[in-house]
Amino acid sequence: MIDIKNLNKTYGYVHALRDLNLHLKDGFVYGVIGSNGAGKTTLFECIAGLINYSGSIEFKIKNIKNQMGFLHTEPYFPSLITGREYLQLICNARKLKSIDFDDANIFELPLNRFASTYSTGMKKKLALTGILLQKNQIFILDEPYTGIDVQSNMLVTEILLRLKAMHKTMLISSHILSTLTELCDYYVVLKDGRIDKNVTKEAFQDIEKEMRLSEIGNKIEKLKLE
Repeated sequence: MIDIKNLNKTYGYVHALRDLNLHLKDGFVYGVIGSNGAGKTTLFECIAGLINYSGSIEFKIKNIKNQMGFLHTEPYFPSLITGREYLQLICNARKLKSIDFDDANIFELPLNRFASTYSTGMKKKLALTGILLQKNQIFILDEPYTGIDVQSNMLVTEILLRLKAMHKTMLISSHILSTLTELCDYYVVLKDGRIDKNVTKEAFQDIEKEMRLSEIGNKIEKLKLE
């Protein structure tokens, strides 16, 4: 369980999150959606404890940092660390030993190369592999599909479905609503740093229709395409 109360976050004059209240149940998958700047990444970083905020975030699980894996939309790696060394480092942080990284390298990454030289998609896959090896109970995945190839997209979906079957708690943001529909139990819709809607799976189609109407409307006609 994650209980978020009166969460606020500002960056100077920008109010990224405004009095946000949210109750997340164990073992469910939450799709967090909203336009750019709605507050999705800020919310994830607050829950992961990466930034300061006002309000409260309470966890049922003790030692939450040892149970949570956070996949940033743009993972960062030090310049002189190989993919293999990165996986070893984050497994060492959880005191996990005797892991065969070559066998676990399901995305077929060049583990002996410096991770900083990887493409955007390769970095995303390396970071995802790392948090999967950590055996986390909570996964926060910020745009896990962005930048990766079609084959890897399919593999990531199957991984997330397996985690769902294992009753892991997941928060996932994605601009691919069809993927979220397959995975998620709830949609949390953010707008201007506030929760606009928090709905169950039965309302997913209505939410998608509302978003299409709001975001598309008659905007294309304004281009006067010929």
